[in-house]
Amino acid sequence: MKHSPRKRFGQHFLTDRGIIDAIVEAIAPQAGQAMVEIGPGLAALTQPLAERLGQLTVIELDRDLARQLRAHPQLRVIEADVLKVDFVQLAGEHAGARGKIRVVGNLPYNISTPILFHLLDAVGVVEDQHFMLQKEVVDRMVAQPSTSDYGRLSVMLQWRYAMDNLLFVPPQSFDPPPRVDSAIVRMVPHAVPAPLDAALLSEVVRVAFSQRRKLLRHSLGKWLEQKQHGQPFDVQRRAEEVPVAEYVALTQALRAAAAA
Repeated sequence: MKHSPRKRFGQHFLTDRGIIDAIVEAIAPQAGQAMVEIGPGLAALTQPLAERLGQLTVIELDRDLARQLRAHPQLRVIEADVLKVDFVQLAGEHAGARGKIRVVGNLPYNISTPILFHLLDAVGVVEDQHFMLQKEVVDRMVAQPSTSDYGRLSVMLQWRYAMDNLLFVPPQSFDPPPRVDSAIVRMVPHAVPAPLDAALLSEVVRVAFSQRRKLLRHSLGKWLEQKQHGQPFDVQRRAEEVPVAEYVALTQALRAAAAA
């Protein structure tokens, strides 16, 4: 496939064969599995995946690339903005008896976080996800409490997924090379996630990290007072010192109090 990278789509095409082989090995595709690739580009990862799976669904926004991909006999091509794709519907159409899809992709770095949150809405039909992302984003995703990388993204994703930083990918692995380092992350949905109101958790975390350099009493503490939340919660800490489980427990307590 021939194609000139387009800046407006944030296109950086993976060309390093060693990295490609390592990614495919990490994904470990099996024949007959329902898999969706986001942003197949020049099919560097697409081709070895399709060979192992038998058939692969790809989502491509660039119409010129989509047209070229349609010539591949093993691909189902969805020409669309991934943020507008209904993954629950997609799983219903292609997952068959398994009921779940595997999702992979080299995500456009300029919209990677919106894509991650869009997929969070469909997590119930996802078996696992393997993504190439900016290394800085992956570091934030897997960060532990009391570290500088731990923040809103860490909490919102760790509540729902077990995640691992699998592989470092240098800029020279791409054409054109991006100005940042990249990494591969594996995201596996928790089998039994803590039941809670995701929107409320998002609000709690947003307020908590709104002044991350200050103690929580300046942000979340005042917010909890407004909510008349009487349950004990230590606000003499910074937001980055609170584990995911405590944010989840606080959200559950808030919802229970509101329903009482």
